[in-house]
Amino acid sequence: MDKILNNKLNVLIKDLKEMKKVAIAYSGGVDSNFLLKVAKDTLEENVVAITISAMMHSSREIEEAQNYAKEYDVNHILCNIDNLYLQEFIENGPLRCYHCKKFIFSKIKEIASEHNIKYILDGTNLSDLDDYRPGLKVLEELNIVSPLKNAGLTKDDIRILSKELNISTYKKPSFSCLATRIPVGDKITKEKLRMIEEGENFLQDNNFSQYRVRVHDNMARIEVDKKEICKFYDDEMINKINLKFKEIGFKYVTLDLNGYKMGSMN
Repeated sequence: MDKILNNKLNVLIKDLKEMKKVAIAYSGGVDSNFLLKVAKDTLEENVVAITISAMMHSSREIEEAQNYAKEYDVNHILCNIDNLYLQEFIENGPLRCYHCKKFIFSKIKEIASEHNIKYILDGTNLSDLDDYRPGLKVLEELNIVSPLKNAGLTKDDIRILSKELNISTYKKPSFSCLATRIPVGDKITKEKLRMIEEGENFLQDNNFSQYRVRVHDNMARIEVDKKEICKFYDDEMINKINLKFKEIGFKYVTLDLNGYKMGSMN
């Protein structure tokens, strides 16, 4: 293992040992899965994973999180919430992420408190600071600890270390809440979230590795990795996607020639 990476990993392990008992805000993604595995190996039974399930979360992602937690033999709490009554979320203003994250982490703090856990951890890493993330302010306000960031770990570091430690999510594509596919200012509805999830599930089922279905009124703007745009050269694939997306409820189906770009709706 690279010496610099090994040092960062040791810092992470040292910090975890000092906290002794932790609750992890767990999505099953690359970052939180790496954090959960290292925490479990370090603190054994003194780790609780807390997953929040809501309409803006992919049901497949939730199921994967449950499977990983079971594989690691971690105490896993799944909490279902309805944030569609949260006006700031529905209105989808510039601070939607802040209000939503505050709602979610307040619930996680409540659950952690019921289990007498002082330290709540999340999977924020150094690379996250390069993107527009108003929700990060919530972590400071609620005293959420970001040990990956504190250890100096970037997204690439986490993928490399995950591979070294045989954590299967090392090559898992980045994922974010479904609400990020809707332009700021456009109201969020259950129907829009359903259409996005069904569209992205279909792309996944057709072997696209990195994708987003962005919603503009009744039009779907599909983003895929630039290396996979060539799949749309095939008439059969185009017709299949077009037909499925029309069935889902979109009137127009388009491909973004710029390819997938993280945070393109910011």
